[in-house]
Amino acid sequence: MILAIRPSWLQLLLRSVTSGAHASRGGSSREAPPAINELYHVRRLGLVRLAVLMVDDLPTAEDIVQDVFAALYRRHGADLRGVTDPHAYLTTAVMNACRSALRRRRTARAYLPPKPLPALAAEDEALRTEADPEVLAALTRLTVRQRQVVVLRYYAELSEEEIADALRVSRGTVKSTASRALTILRDALSEARP
Repeated sequence: MILAIRPSWLQLLLRSVTSGAHASRGGSSREAPPAINELYHVRRLGLVRLAVLMVDDLPTAEDIVQDVFAALYRRHGADLRGVTDPHAYLTTAVMNACRSALRRRRTARAYLPPKPLPALAAEDEALRTEADPEVLAALTRLTVRQRQVVVLRYYAELSEEEIADALRVSRGTVKSTASRALTILRDALSEARP
């Protein structure tokens, strides 16, 4: 039993799109190529259909076909004697333009604009103008706990016991953390000020 394979809708569609090219070519290879305006009237709709299948957007497809015909005219003028097979040229040019449009679309969709930086609070601005920028840069080398201890000790002027209560740690942890933090700060500031 031999099963007949029915052509898919896509194969039928592609045949109908390319049929304009085969029907307009004629039987003789010695015929003069058509003028660009004749070629436009014969092939435009088929090329637009082809481009719509590629880019899935009618306005973009129409723009692509229009641009391809404009480029063909700019390059060869109204007389297409310099083009060996204008039908193949147009199909190739439309396919290339569709791929370019899809590449641009994919790139545009993948672009994520940078997130805006948060505005500094007024007290942060005041602190930045009062504080030494080298000290602020050195503070970034500390861990969160070390930074908390240093800021509470030297900026808020809390005692070790008050810091231990605020951070819910032992007084010994506050002492050792402050000692390690001051060592890191001394090293960072000595590197910054040769």
